[in-house]
Amino acid sequence: MIFRLTPFVFALTVLPALAVAVALSLLVLDSWTLPARYAAVLAIAYLLGSVPWGYMLILWRQGVDVREQGSGRTGMTNVLRTAGVRVAAIVLLLDMGKGLLSVYVAREVIGSTYGEVAAGLLALAGHNWPVFLQFRGGRGILTGFGGLWIMTWPAAAIAAAVMVLITLISRYVSLGNIIGVVIAFLVTAALGWMGMYSPLYAGYTLIGGAIIIWQHRDNIQRILAGNERRLGNPAAKSN
Repeated sequence: MIFRLTPFVFALTVLPALAVAVALSLLVLDSWTLPARYAAVLAIAYLLGSVPWGYMLILWRQGVDVREQGSGRTGMTNVLRTAGVRVAAIVLLLDMGKGLLSVYVAREVIGSTYGEVAAGLLALAGHNWPVFLQFRGGRGILTGFGGLWIMTWPAAAIAAAVMVLITLISRYVSLGNIIGVVIAFLVTAALGWMGMYSPLYAGYTLIGGAIIIWQHRDNIQRILAGNERRLGNPAAKSN
């Protein structure tokens, strides 16, 4: 196991430090210069994204590294296959919360669409390449959607509905994720074109969606080869 910081130590050190950082950013950073606010908020966004909820919960409950199971990722789908629905539901909410909180802090402290987009992308990057796990994390779908929900909830809701529908029909979570991020881009682009939301949000879904699809490249290969894991299949030990 590469990462040896236990859930107990993590909860007593990293999480309180992040909570204090978020609270202080909302209370005092509005008096700082704009570059200083950007630097602080983006650092917080990356660190929030880096919190490996799936990894920590599985390690706490089962004493195993979730990255050694199934897909080798730390996200909700691999947690579902490894530990079941209850733990996966908790990870779903927590991983979405990382993106949601990051964009919310950016909106309150920086007060610009550029700041929101940058914070959302940094939270996504943190989830996928977390500093706490030597940059080996998840695929970013839930953290990305959490950020999008703050930016433009209609796009997030439509994309999520399509993602769930495709997943239920095909039984491929990865296929649902990939189509979902494409729909998110199309909807945010349409909303921006109609003047209902900032067109910069389409940039978020374009860049974030490209990152997420890139993180699914192994799934794409397995789908094309006909051996992708379907929803409900338990996780096998990762190679």
